[in-house]
Amino acid sequence: MRVMLADDAVLFREGMARILTEAGFTVTGRAGDGAALLRLVRADPPDVAVLDLRMPPGFAAEGIGTAAAIRASAPGVGLMLLSQYVEVHHALRLMTEFDGGVGYLLKDRVSDLAAFGTDVRRVARGDTVLDPELVARLVARRREKDPLDALTDRERAVLALMAQGLSNAAVAADLHLAIKTVEAHVTSIFTKLGLVQHEREHRRVLAVLTFLRA
Repeated sequence: MRVMLADDAVLFREGMARILTEAGFTVTGRAGDGAALLRLVRADPPDVAVLDLRMPPGFAAEGIGTAAAIRASAPGVGLMLLSQYVEVHHALRLMTEFDGGVGYLLKDRVSDLAAFGTDVRRVARGDTVLDPELVARLVARRREKDPLDALTDRERAVLALMAQGLSNAAVAADLHLAIKTVEAHVTSIFTKLGLVQHEREHRRVLAVLTFLRA
């Protein structure tokens, strides 16, 4: 699987390239900013682009803008954004502005070779990956007028794993449940949140957005 990457810190960029290579990826391009990465992608689209959320010139959220430009130029390229800190509003932007094939992880996750490689491959397949720490914070924080109050504890647990981008089969394995049981929980979640099937909106994404915004 071919990967391109961008980070303004040379040492981190080179270290990430080595990690990706050790995980079985072929690194076909490296850049120090979003503009350079975009040029590389347009010239020879990879399977996945791994990029820092904060890059020159403003070190704000340039990575999301670069990701949007990549998606417009090469729709089939998966996008994995890395950040020093997990912030809910950036996760919401990725969920609402990108139709799958996107991930948002803490930079610390890069050191776990197996897990990081798995997440990059999931993004390449079109899945959405959110950092587990973000999901844990959302589960733990106090909610007022919580739209999830109608859910059982088990349904909340299922929805939290869905928010990390896990499939029903993966949720079943994590919670030691039968897949049919998870499917029943997911259906119940959709019903309780009032999410009906719509040809332009995926209920699974809408459920996760409800979870993130609550």
